[in-house]
Amino acid sequence: MARMLKWLAALLVLPGLVAGGLAGWGWWLYRAPGPLPAIRAVVVPRGGLGSTISTLQQARVLEGGDVVALVFRVAVRLTRKDGVLHAAELEFPAHASIRDALFVLRHGRPVLHRITVPEGLSAMQVADIIEHAPVLTGSIAVPPEGDILPQTYDYEWGTPRAVLLSRMQAAMATTLDTVWRGRDAVPEIPDRRALLILASMVEHETAIPSERPMVARVFINRLQRGMRLQSDPTVVYGLNQGAGPLGHALTRTDLETLTPYNTYTLPGLPAGPICAPGRAALEAAAHPASGDALYFVANGAGGHMFASSLAEHNRNVGAYRGHRTP
Repeated sequence: MARMLKWLAALLVLPGLVAGGLAGWGWWLYRAPGPLPAIRAVVVPRGGLGSTISTLQQARVLEGGDVVALVFRVAVRLTRKDGVLHAAELEFPAHASIRDALFVLRHGRPVLHRITVPEGLSAMQVADIIEHAPVLTGSIAVPPEGDILPQTYDYEWGTPRAVLLSRMQAAMATTLDTVWRGRDAVPEIPDRRALLILASMVEHETAIPSERPMVARVFINRLQRGMRLQSDPTVVYGLNQGAGPLGHALTRTDLETLTPYNTYTLPGLPAGPICAPGRAALEAAAHPASGDALYFVANGAGGHMFASSLAEHNRNVGAYRGHRTP
């Protein structure tokens, strides 16, 4: 009889021991290093806990199998006070445990991608960059010329292209407004759009920071005197609407082709901006250099020579051609 009582007592204790053993094993799995060999960004989609577990197992953040999946589910439930799990592109550390993975899912910052819009690109070229940027969604139409501020933008996985484009346009609107409010008043540049147009011309004419205010001054001086601006980049834009270089030097036919942007044939500024000018070009247009220069020509070394008279300009042109002669 005593022997039977011992067996009954053992049977009553056994479930507790098994449960304790399972809990200990689960706790070990919860903290054990995972299989991920190196830090990795993983897109965790929306769709519930099942899809999250499946994604993490396929990405090797978690070991495969139903046991690990069950431990993960239990861990989520027992730690639910720590916050909800987020769907995003998240970065998991090498050998992340289940505990580590849950921390990332709850508190990790989404991976940021970057897109750079260089100064001087046309709206068509900027739209192409946005269309080919990775992990964005949706599509966009080519925005109005000059609407986008050239700079580097951060964005997350799944951001709609239209949303990113709106940020770029808002950045230009804000910058243009700020530059306009601090400008040197010039009658020939009566509004923000005129400033934007002039800045886009400056952007295309020179990449040398010290020359930008001088180029702006030349165009303003010519406007004051009723002279044609005679800017080659405006002619090119009128011919191809910003598709890129023509592939050949401007011909006499090109210079005589009537478009709203041909500043050889039409007076004043062109009909609109010819590219996306950067902040520096906007500032140059808003704060032109002083002086009476009316002409500029390349100096053969990456910069330009400026002149106040046609005779001086012709000498500079001769010097440039001489520099180019072998």
